[in-house]
Amino acid sequence: MKRAERVVLLFFNMPKILNWFSRYWLFQAIGWGLYVLINIFFATTYDRLNKVFLLRLLVFVILGLGITHLMRFVIRQLQLLTRTLEWQIGGLLLLNVVFSFVIGVLDTEVTGWLQIRLPEELNIGKNFIILSHTFYAFVYLFIWNMIYFVFHYINKSRSQQLDTLKLQSLVKDLELKTIKSHINPHFIFNALNSIRALIDENPERARQAVTALGNILRSSMQADSVETVPLSRELSIVRDYLALEHIRFEDRLHVRYSVHPDTLSLPVPFMMVQTLVENAIKHGIGKSIHGGFVEIVSERKGQMHVMMVRNSGRLEQKPDHEGFGLQSTTSRLLLHFGNDAAFTIQNLPDNEVEATVSIPIYH
Repeated sequence: MKRAERVVLLFFNMPKILNWFSRYWLFQAIGWGLYVLINIFFATTYDRLNKVFLLRLLVFVILGLGITHLMRFVIRQLQLLTRTLEWQIGGLLLLNVVFSFVIGVLDTEVTGWLQIRLPEELNIGKNFIILSHTFYAFVYLFIWNMIYFVFHYINKSRSQQLDTLKLQSLVKDLELKTIKSHINPHFIFNALNSIRALIDENPERARQAVTALGNILRSSMQADSVETVPLSRELSIVRDYLALEHIRFEDRLHVRYSVHPDTLSLPVPFMMVQTLVENAIKHGIGKSIHGGFVEIVSERKGQMHVMMVRNSGRLEQKPDHEGFGLQSTTSRLLLHFGNDAAFTIQNLPDNEVEATVSIPIYH
């Protein structure tokens, strides 16, 4: 990377760097400040607060700040916190021992050079003093390391959770777009086939079919940016679709609606009902010489919005093998509502098929 590019990256990352830098030193100040206050409190309580004590405390705090900052630098250079948990624990313990010994040696040398050793240290050997200072340093550095480790572990876990949620949202969005991209062409091709059949035998009805198709495409384009629409809007698309199909089937197609007014404002996945109606036409009415009926039902049952599409015919195959329309219905319900929604399709007596969609009503 060129020097100019590094400068630009540093400039744009400066707010983030300064934020982390200031937060790190704030934590350092709070931690070592508490250490000073606690030691002064106990020294005052036991009448040991004097010049020697304060100088020794100052030396230890300066060494502690410097050594912990150096230890942080080593941790970051070794990328210790990106390794496995076993490596992290082992590495932090090893660094704790090494830097505790460094503090023990430096503290012993500095206090000896400044002649500010405690009275009880005057009659013992230098090695014992180093060991004693190393032990106390080990305790404080262990606490520092644990706080540092826990802070980064929690921060890393939150970042991973956020990345996971973003990934899940992206996958869901891509899956929904993929499903919708299959639904729209599937319907358009069927509609164009209907229009093609009318062009020669009845141009006037072909023009009416084109108008109905135009209304459906206009609604589709306007609703392309949303995942759900009110049921009333969905039904307007269904009516246009059935009007187009009625031109093709004429008296062989009978349509019934049983829609409760309270359900008209409830949200439903865009073009889901239309897909079920299209499936009923294709696999039910279209396969019967005498045609049949399609009935659309919408009602509330407790906290569920239940929509049913009934049609003449028989379900000859299992739902899993009924084609993309039913598969997309199941997938969209799962993506939108999880396990709270349900979709079933079954044969009824008197040569009828019923597809049922149950969607939770959120207040």
